[in-house]
Amino acid sequence: MVITTRQLSKSYGKVSALNCVELEVPQGSIYGVLGSNGAGKTTLIRMLVGLLRPSFGSVEVLGLNPIRERYELRKRIGYMPQSTALYENLSVRDNIVFIGKAHLIPNLREKVDQIIEFVGLTTRARDPVNNLSGGMKKRVSLGCALINDPEIFFLDEPTASVDPHLKRKSWDLFRKLAANGATLLISTHLMDEALLCDKLAIMSKGEIVLVEKPQTILQQGVLSISMTKKNQIFTELVSANPKAVAAKLHDYGLATEIQSVQIGHPNLEDIVLQIIDSQNR
Repeated sequence: MVITTRQLSKSYGKVSALNCVELEVPQGSIYGVLGSNGAGKTTLIRMLVGLLRPSFGSVEVLGLNPIRERYELRKRIGYMPQSTALYENLSVRDNIVFIGKAHLIPNLREKVDQIIEFVGLTTRARDPVNNLSGGMKKRVSLGCALINDPEIFFLDEPTASVDPHLKRKSWDLFRKLAANGATLLISTHLMDEALLCDKLAIMSKGEIVLVEKPQTILQQGVLSISMTKKNQIFTELVSANPKAVAAKLHDYGLATEIQSVQIGHPNLEDIVLQIIDSQNR
């Protein structure tokens, strides 16, 4: 595992921001942390990158302690904060060059050219960042995170407030990074984005309430099956588990009288809210 936490906790006085978080993230995966605003996602990421000291528990990233070995760790990770930390008056290229110089990257000019092409900003490379859209600024921020060839990327709400076209392009980039062996830990409150992750940790009130593959989580929902028979429509609710669906259809024998079968798929947002509500009772 490239990220491991044990009972990781963070408190501010009597307020608990993170409570006994257990996390194991395998190398080369896209690992999502899903939760509403205030669930603890940003606090978790800031602790993983060494910006916050735990109140209790332990954390290892690439076998390193993010606090005691922060300088060694920062050479090997990329961090894209929720709010883009860019120099607005500098160009796209100059922002990435600045970060590259801080990392003492060799052959920096060539490296920056490659990154700008990778994030799809070649035609805007000389433009000041303050002339870019919010989505393009996110891609500049990603370019800055790429400069040191990280083994792990920590991306905090990377496509929040980004239009659908740029969101799709961003996820194409994320998939390319994972295919090349990088690990991505992505926080999000967007359900459609959560479905694109290899595994999800659902957070609520500073705790992880479930860790599972998105498709497995969907199977905890309920399907509605509507059938038309002799011009009458019958609807039944059944577990979204494929075996349960098959069993229900076998009850009907798929007779020739059944003219059509329509399945309404469960909504991830409804399932996640049900899981969180059941944990909070």
